Amino acid sequence: MTSFEELAQIKRGADEILVEAELVERLKSGKSLRIKAGFDPTAPDLHLGHTVLINKLRQFQELGHEILFLIGDFTGMIGDPTGKNVTRKPLTREDVLANAATYEHQIYKILDPEKTTVMFNSQWMAGMNAADLIQVAAKHTVARMLEPDDFSKRYASNQPIAIHEFLYPLIQGYDSVAMKADLELGGTDQKFNLLVGRELQKHYGQKPQVILTMPILEGLDGVQKMSKSLDNYIGINEPADEMFGKLMSVSDDLMWRYFELLSFRPLGEIRQLKQDVQQGMNPRDVKFQLGQEIVARFHDQAAAEQALATFIARFQKGAMPDEMPELTIDANGGEIKIANLLKDASLTGSTSDAFRMIKQGAVRIDGERITDKGLSIAAGNTHVFQVGKRRFARVTVT
Repeated sequence: MTSFEELAQIKRGADEILVEAELVERLKSGKSLRIKAGFDPTAPDLHLGHTVLINKLRQFQELGHEILFLIGDFTGMIGDPTGKNVTRKPLTREDVLANAATYEHQIYKILDPEKTTVMFNSQWMAGMNAADLIQVAAKHTVARMLEPDDFSKRYASNQPIAIHEFLYPLIQGYDSVAMKADLELGGTDQKFNLLVGRELQKHYGQKPQVILTMPILEGLDGVQKMSKSLDNYIGINEPADEMFGKLMSVSDDLMWRYFELLSFRPLGEIRQLKQDVQQGMNPRDVKFQLGQEIVARFHDQAAAEQALATFIARFQKGAMPDEMPELTIDANGGEIKIANLLKDASLTGSTSDAFRMIKQGAVRIDGERITDKGLSIAAGNTHVFQVGKRRFARVTVT
C-alpha cells in the first residue's frame, strides 16, 4: 500500500489532521508509528460514541502501527473540564480502578489484544513530586489556558475555575511526552488538550505529535452527543436485542452518519447503499444491515441474526417480548385514567407526554392501539401496556 492510499484510509471519517504534511512525511518513512488515544475511566461502560476513536485505532492497527491505549487512571481523579461550565467532581481512586478494569475487557471487542499496549498515566504521574509538576506547569501560560471557550466563558462570567482544572490539559499533554507519541487521536472537543501535548513535546525536545480529531457521534436523538447521562446512548455491553432495537430507532438521515463513523464497510459499499435508497430501496432494509454489523461485532453473527428475527416478529408482526416489567398500581377509587397509569408505570415521563403519545397512536393495550385520552382502567384488571416500539409493562390495577 502506498503512503497516499494509507493516508486516504486514515482520513476516513476524520474531522481534522494537524499537520497533514507531517503525517505524510512519517508515513513515507515506512516506520511503525506510536498512536495514542486516552480514555478517562469515568463510567464503567463504553458506548458506541467511544468506539468512534477505538475504530480508528483498529484502522491504524491494521495498517501496521503501534497502538497505545491510555487509561487515564490519574487524570480521571482530576476530572476533564472540557465542555463543562462548572467544576467537575473528581472520582475516587476506587471508582477509577473499578471502571478501568472493565475498559480492558471491552476494548478487545474491537482491538487485537496482541497488538495493543494498554498504559496507565499513573505509571509516570504518581512518581512525580511537586517540583516535577511545577516544571511541567512552567511550560504553559495562563493566557493560553484561557483560550478554550470552556475556561474563557467561565472566567468572563466570574464562575470559579479551580487550579487543578488547569492541570488537566497539562497532564494530558505530558502523557504524550511520557509515551513518545507520534500521533494522538481525540474528539473535536479535545483539540486544545491535544495541542498542549504537541507544544510540551517541543519543550522536551521531541518531535511534536500529529493530531487527528474525530467527530463527536450524535446520540439516538440525532441532536446531542451520545451520552449515558442524556439516555441517548447504545452501550457496547447491552443485550443484542436491545442494541439492535436502538439502532433501528435512529432516523434515516442519522443512519448514514452511523455508517460513516461506526461501520467497517468500504466507503464504496456505503455509497452504493445510498444510491440504492435513492433509487427506491427501503431505508429500513439498509438499517437492518447496519444493526446486524454492529450487533455481530459486540456479540456474534448468530446473535445478530436472532436480533433481526426478534425485531421483525415484535415490531412488524405485533409480537410482545417474553419478559417485561410487572407492576401493581393502586386505582384509588376503583379506576385510574390511562395517562396517570402510563406515568405511574414509568412508560411516559408525564401525563402530558402520555396524551401526546396517545394522539400519535403510539399507545397499545394488549396489542390494540387506543385513541381515547379519557380512557379509564378499572380495578381488578391486568393488561400489557405498550408505548412506542420498545416500552412494555404488564400492569395489574388494584
